[in-house]
Amino acid sequence: MWTYSRNLQYPINIKCRNPKLAKVIISQYGGPDGELGASLRYLSQKFSMPEKKAMATLNDIGTEELAHLEMVGTLVHQLVDGASAEEMEKAGLGDYYTDHGWGVFPQAAAGFPWNAVSIAVKSDPVADLTEDLAADKEDF
Repeated sequence: MWTYSRNLQYPINIKCRNPKLAKVIISQYGGPDGELGASLRYLSQKFSMPEKKAMATLNDIGTEELAHLEMVGTLVHQLVDGASAEEMEKAGLGDYYTDHGWGVFPQAAAGFPWNAVSIAVKSDPVADLTEDLAADKEDF
């Protein structure tokens, strides 16, 4: 179904650690409107689309979101890789470090783990697509 390329869609090569920045960016990985939720949202909603073209489109978008998930995860990992426990604590990631070390775990910047409550699958194409638009809205 999918073809995986071992190259990131956009190369990421962070030159200096910054756990404080990673604490913010991790929300784009596993926060309520992050890439994990986006990928699962589209890949789940596709099944109730009334047209095969709409199903295929949501499948394509969900797959693209998985590529974004990989890029954001790479970014977070590079920002914390090799940071000391003290650096992680100073950045507000002490509890995160205790549970996950330098691993990338899907959670929001506030520290709560990702869960499916942040996505909607209603079997109503209008409701599902409206939820997609709301989740993709950028406020900055």
